[in-house]
Amino acid sequence: MGFLSFLGRVFFASVFILSAWQMFNEFGDDGGPAAKELAPKVAGLQDLLESKLGAGVPKIDVRHVVAAFMALKGMGGLLFVFGSFTGAVLLMFYLTMATPLLHDFYHYKFGEPQYFIVLQEFLQGLALFGALLYFVGMKNSINRRLPKKKTLKSKTA
Repeated sequence: MGFLSFLGRVFFASVFILSAWQMFNEFGDDGGPAAKELAPKVAGLQDLLESKLGAGVPKIDVRHVVAAFMALKGMGGLLFVFGSFTGAVLLMFYLTMATPLLHDFYHYKFGEPQYFIVLQEFLQGLALFGALLYFVGMKNSINRRLPKKKTLKSKTA
């Protein structure tokens, strides 16, 4: 059972680790293709924050967002392979930030072909988040179920 659990974690984390590795190889001076894809979405987020909070909002650099995503996926994936609670939390933090930003189905009208593609990707991110929640829940329940060692009392005559 232990080996199968490890193998499952390796397969699950490979999605994040290989993606982070690809982002790292393509990063370059401009942030790579990931920065080009994220630039309009980060600009939209910047505009939303400025409209809600005022003009004092600091500018969000897309390269920093890509670097943060890369670090969260890489470190979270590697820690998750070894069954770390911290790795699962890092991956959940990445999914919480990236899924609504990257897969913005709410900007499309229902019935458009692009709507269903982006919605499917959003739901896939949601499913990955759910799997991580399941892992965290199981890890916490296993730790609580372990019996505590009983101290032996010496018998007196």
